[in-house]
Amino acid sequence: MQHAVVSRDDWLTARRDLLKAEKELTRLRDKVARERLVLPWVRIDKEYMFETLDGPCSLADLFDGRSQLLVQHFMFAPGWKEGCPGCSFMADHTDGMNIHLANHDVTMIAVSRAPLAEIERYRKRMGWQFKWVSSFGDDFNYDFRVSFTPEEIASGHIDYNFGEWSGTGEEWPGVSAFFKDEAGDIFRTYSTYGRGVEVMMGTYNMLDLAPKGRNETDGMDWVRRHDRYE
Repeated sequence: MQHAVVSRDDWLTARRDLLKAEKELTRLRDKVARERLVLPWVRIDKEYMFETLDGPCSLADLFDGRSQLLVQHFMFAPGWKEGCPGCSFMADHTDGMNIHLANHDVTMIAVSRAPLAEIERYRKRMGWQFKWVSSFGDDFNYDFRVSFTPEEIASGHIDYNFGEWSGTGEEWPGVSAFFKDEAGDIFRTYSTYGRGVEVMMGTYNMLDLAPKGRNETDGMDWVRRHDRYE
């Protein structure tokens, strides 16, 4: 892209015009956030169990004494040698956020279908400290529409991102939010999929400020697991 090189005064005029659009975006983002807060909730009546380093845990246990839980649905199926590179890119942001989230009554973890031993091997390789649990053998991933059966995949149509999805595959990313009240009841309050998971990708926010922007030719094909950049 070719850019005009202008005087400081002309640059300020252009920048102020862009600021108007940015403020509109900020107001819209705040409006959507308010609408998200008043979404109805759905009670979780099904019992989900996860394998963790502390042994088998229920969904309620994963809150770790807090009332709010955020789950990264991390694409890592049984038998995969590595986790998804895009999900790994997302997860690279988690440890820095967690100290702040934990002090704001929010627990954030990752959940994958891979057995815990496979998860731990990859987590240690990547140097992550956040809690990452396995839903191996449980319906959790399927119920939250981030994992799909061979029959669903063979049909050529999967129900992902709240509608029919053009792509197929056994694993897809997502982020879900839960609330646990004083009586111990758990509610699903929100989920986001597709490009909605960019909410975890703080790097993208900074690239959007850089002179070349995201500078992508084919989506996230530039992203590598952080120990694989040359």
